[in-house]
Amino acid sequence: MTNEELVKEAFKAMDNAYAPYSNYHVGACVLCKDGTTFWGANIENASYGGTNCGERSAVFAAYSRGYRKDDIEAIAIVSDGKRIGAPCGICRQVLSELLNQDTPIVLSNGKETVVTNIRELLPFQFSSEDLD
Repeated sequence: MTNEELVKEAFKAMDNAYAPYSNYHVGACVLCKDGTTFWGANIENASYGGTNCGERSAVFAAYSRGYRKDDIEAIAIVSDGKRIGAPCGICRQVLSELLNQDTPIVLSNGKETVVTNIRELLPFQFSSEDLD
């Protein structure tokens, strides 16, 4: 699957977003090495801490089905914002543990697309190595 196709899948996932408070919609699509894809969308809650971001929803869906970081080929994260939406701090921390450091992270708002990885998005990560 190309990055363009992965982005299209993430935009389909974004249709499932529930964002009555921010009106900011996010979709994500995880592509696994065996070709399986997992969608995620942001789901908001009136108690904002109960909100889950689209990229975490997609990665958690993959993990819930038994996939792990070595199985994930790429993730696309899209939004309907004026500029490209990058993962929030919590998502960056989660992705730093649940993706390999060089797994492509494709960010798009439909007008612009950027390919990065978690190493670039979250330098000096806190990890399990810090807890040993």
